[in-house]
Amino acid sequence: LLAWLSVGWGIGSTQPGRGEWTPWGGWSACSSTCGDGASFRTRKCIRLQPCALPFQECPGSSVPFRAVQCSLYDGKPIPGTQARYQWVPFHGAPNLCDLNCLAVGYNFYYTFGRVLDGTRCSLDSPDLCISGQCLTAGCDGILGSSSRSDACGLCDGRNDSCLFVQRVFRAALPSSGFFGYKNVTRIPAGAMHIKVTDRSRNYLALMNGEQRYVINGDWAIDWPGAYEVAGTTVHYARDPDNHETLEAAGPTEEDLHIMQVLFQEPNPGIEYEYWLPREQHGHLQSDSSPLRQPHPRGINLDPPSVPQPGPWTTLVPPTHLRSCGRCQTPKGKSQRIRHYCQSDFVFRARILAKRPIGQEMRYDVQVKHTYRNRFPLVHREYVWVSNACDCPQLLERREYLLMARRHVNYEHTLNRILLQRGSYARPWSPREDKLLRDITGHCTRGRPT
Repeated sequence: LLAWLSVGWGIGSTQPGRGEWTPWGGWSACSSTCGDGASFRTRKCIRLQPCALPFQECPGSSVPFRAVQCSLYDGKPIPGTQARYQWVPFHGAPNLCDLNCLAVGYNFYYTFGRVLDGTRCSLDSPDLCISGQCLTAGCDGILGSSSRSDACGLCDGRNDSCLFVQRVFRAALPSSGFFGYKNVTRIPAGAMHIKVTDRSRNYLALMNGEQRYVINGDWAIDWPGAYEVAGTTVHYARDPDNHETLEAAGPTEEDLHIMQVLFQEPNPGIEYEYWLPREQHGHLQSDSSPLRQPHPRGINLDPPSVPQPGPWTTLVPPTHLRSCGRCQTPKGKSQRIRHYCQSDFVFRARILAKRPIGQEMRYDVQVKHTYRNRFPLVHREYVWVSNACDCPQLLERREYLLMARRHVNYEHTLNRILLQRGSYARPWSPREDKLLRDITGHCTRGRPT
């Protein structure tokens, strides 16, 4: 009986997806004062569920929960060194539920164990960390639950209160040629589980209900990522072959207008699908949509002779940047030689987009030419700047001569190109190109002679 109570009741077991067991309590007194008897011990299963305080929203000036945990180690030495740092969250590490903190002003991060229970797994995810594991909340409010909402938003529903719209848009090039905007469809307010797929090398564009461009508008191509529009988050993805997807969970609070722009080849077909509440859109057919397509501004216009940045092209709102003093710019022949010889990468690059990630800036660049690279470079690379001061200042659609270092973290899980503050970064010109051609002979084993 004693063995059955210990093993059959599951020592060390858990209730999958529902909660966690508390530690075992102590053994009870034997049921008999002599001869055979039984003793038992107990423990509790704690059910986990996310808790939110809808009437106690955090003010905009509040510090995120993960940032508070990192700040607890400010000014305290880490094991193995007496150096002291200020810490902010680092979001590029592989384990989302570790307390990974970046040393402010330095190019390394440190892991201080696990985050506290209830910490968001990532910036743009509702999932929560519990005991070092990232758990998804079921629609029943239980963490790790298998209950899921159907396409209509009903917990454990059967999709019978909404209808499914799915179509393929096929059309020839617009009359303005390869630079025109072409209407694809209007997705009405209230749509859920939206997905738009374009497998061509053309580009998709998105307008909100006020017919303002949100993605790839005003003759500019934006960086893939998450965009807040119509009360939901639209995830824009683009693979190396320029195949694109737009996805949003919804429901949307206003109409969305899908368009195709900057044609590079004939349109093979744009697939789009979404779900609509049946009580609001019951007149529509479940497999097609006779929605009226708008005539948005910008359609069939000739592109400007000099591309101008539109209001949606920058991915760095001014609020993300702070003044950090004047940027240091290396000048003179000796500085050029020193940076050239000590850098792992010297190359000409075109800045395609930039995006703040935590306390760093990430640039998406096109490598145009390499002068010196100790490690392989590909046609498209990320270049990181370990500060949020916009130093060095690199403008989108401009070409620069960059001298950067290779950065590998302590755990050898991160390998990236790092442009430190004060690194050599200058607009590329034929003169800069000529000055670099004669530097190679000045370097001996990577150092200036």
